[in-house]
Amino acid sequence: MLSPVDVRSLLAEHGLHPSRALGQNFLVDPNTARRIARLAEVGAGDRVLEIGPGLGSLTLALAATGAEVRALELDRHLLPALESVVADAPRVRVEQGDALEYDFASGLGAGRWVCVSNLPYNVATTVVLRLLDEAPLVERLLVMVQREVGERLASGPGSRAYGAVSVRVAYHAQARVVGAVPPTVFLPRPKVASALVRIDRRPAPAVSVADPEAMFGLVRAGFAQRRKMLRRSLREVLGDRVDAVLTGAGIDPALRAEALGIEAWAALAREAAS
Repeated sequence: MLSPVDVRSLLAEHGLHPSRALGQNFLVDPNTARRIARLAEVGAGDRVLEIGPGLGSLTLALAATGAEVRALELDRHLLPALESVVADAPRVRVEQGDALEYDFASGLGAGRWVCVSNLPYNVATTVVLRLLDEAPLVERLLVMVQREVGERLASGPGSRAYGAVSVRVAYHAQARVVGAVPPTVFLPRPKVASALVRIDRRPAPAVSVADPEAMFGLVRAGFAQRRKMLRRSLREVLGDRVDAVLTGAGIDPALRAEALGIEAWAALAREAAS
């Protein structure tokens, strides 16, 4: 694991500077790296996908558990420094690639994976949703994200953080915040706190709908104007049918989107398609 002195030395040695555009905040606290590896519950025989390994502090902690680690790093300028850090770590494979475009189906191959990552704040939500939508081999995630993003991923109906992202996560998985991380463990220090979120994929989606994307379209429309009653926020999608569809699904048209759980959204989608 890397200390602040180690990270500064690596950056200087390789002529590197943290990229604000890529959301680079390097983990510089060994205890936090070990804590994340422990919370991820990985060990010998597990295969771990780490997205955005940076300079490799978390990578070393994951390798120390005995797990096989695939470290996917977007920034090619970081690769020489990262590879030097993990050179003696067994079962670590570094790969250059963009998690927003990576072909997980062919890249990961067969078998089960766990994603354990300190995700760049600017793409964290998109990466998590893409893994849930397109990488069924990834059965569990333990990700470090901005605190507000973590709350959004894990929130349920009635919460201020609950939104369209929460519903999409709930369709695929069960999520919960399992820890907080202060800005002081990063270099450079971010201006916001972070959260650790564990996401466990369900054996099957939480609800059965003929067209999940149509359901998510209703969800996005409902939360686009979250302060409005559903009869208003969904009128653009459902037109004059809105009250009849909501009532047919057993939903009070005067409710707001934040009141509906995944089962209610599924009932609404089925009624809208009938």
